[in-house]
Amino acid sequence: VVHRVAMMSLDNAFGLDELLAWGGRVERGLRDSGLGERPRYVCELKIDGLAISLRYERGLLTRAATRGDGSTGEDVTANVRTISVIPQQLSEPIDAEVRGEVYMPKEAFAGLNAAREEEGQQLYANPRNSAAGSLRQKDPRITAERRLAFFAYQLFSDPQPVSQSAALQRLDGLGLPTERNARAGLNAEGAAT
Repeated sequence: VVHRVAMMSLDNAFGLDELLAWGGRVERGLRDSGLGERPRYVCELKIDGLAISLRYERGLLTRAATRGDGSTGEDVTANVRTISVIPQQLSEPIDAEVRGEVYMPKEAFAGLNAAREEEGQQLYANPRNSAAGSLRQKDPRITAERRLAFFAYQLFSDPQPVSQSAALQRLDGLGLPTERNARAGLNAEGAAT
C-alpha cells in the first residue's frame, strides 16, 4: 500500500535539555519563517506498538496498512478488522485517513506468555514485538486471539483540523479511541514536566 502522505517516525529526546533544545529550534524556525508566534504543544503518552494507517471511505473502513518504509506499507486490513476497538464504521460518513498505534496491553501480553509457558513454548520478549507479529499473522483468527488494542493520534480529512487538540477531539467524536492523558496548550517548559 502506497501512503498518500508519508508516515514518518518520531524523533526522540532523552532528557529535559534535549527537549528544550528542540523547542528552541521549533521557535526559531517559526520566527525565521515569519510566523513569529510561540507555539503551543499537545503532549500525549507514547505507547510503543506498531504505527498503522486506516482508510475510511464514506465512514466505512476500507484499508489498513503498516508504516513499512514510510512510503509503502503492508496491507493488514483483514487482521485490523479483528481489533474490537477499531470501528468498522465511523459515526459520520466521511472520507478520512486515520493514523494511530496498534499495541498489546500488558495484561494481554502476560496472558499470551502464560498460555505459551503452559504449552511449553518459548516466551515472547516484549509486548511491542508481539503486537507487530500478531498484526502480521496470515490467519486473522490468530490476530483476533491476541487481544490487540489501538488508539488514534492523527487525522487527514476535509476540512483538516486546525490543531492537534482539535484533531484528537474530532477523532473521539468519530468514535475512535484516543490516548486519554493528552494535555493541550503547553509551552516547551510545560511539555517537559
